[in-house]
Amino acid sequence: MLNNEEINTAIQVMRTSFPNAGTTLKADNPFHFLLATILSAQSTDKSVNLTTPPLFATYPTPQSLAAAEPGDIEPYIQSLGLFHNKARFLVGCARKLVSDYHGHVPRDRKELMTLPGVGRKVANVVMAECFNIPAFPVDTHVSRVARRLNIVPPKATPLQIEKRLMAAVPRKHWLAAHHSMIFWGRYQCTSRNPQCAKCPLLTMCQYGQDNVI
Repeated sequence: MLNNEEINTAIQVMRTSFPNAGTTLKADNPFHFLLATILSAQSTDKSVNLTTPPLFATYPTPQSLAAAEPGDIEPYIQSLGLFHNKARFLVGCARKLVSDYHGHVPRDRKELMTLPGVGRKVANVVMAECFNIPAFPVDTHVSRVARRLNIVPPKATPLQIEKRLMAAVPRKHWLAAHHSMIFWGRYQCTSRNPQCAKCPLLTMCQYGQDNVI
């Protein structure tokens, strides 16, 4: 297992390789960012960004979306995976915002997780990106990189990964580290055909060494 110093060294290498790593979801306010993050489940940010402009223009506020039905939303997002469920989530989320939070996106993780379609990862993303509240979201890229680099055991859960990274990385760097690991997973340590032979972290990565051999 990598120790804290090694974890931070690895993340610094990732940051150097991708110095501009940051969110790639596009939204004009916390409400729309929340919707985009819900839509990003099992979909790429690029596909979400192509889908959301007409949706956001038609439903600019939680109140306007709360008045819709899932069937009204589906045509806007049918190019995305799981669009039937996501349409229900978006409408349910808007209705919950209106009924329980006066139409405002809450900043608290527990409150965010009461919204349909919002789990811990989505809540952490919204907290960090919209409200600058330190959080370490763990998506598929972060999970893959953490496991391959032996930051956590192979069968570690997302919550275990989150806690290990929060313990190792200084709080003020959580969001930047999250983005660095995402870009590393997207472009270097990819799910298929990772670029292990040319990886600057190869000397500390047993997975990569095994893969190269």
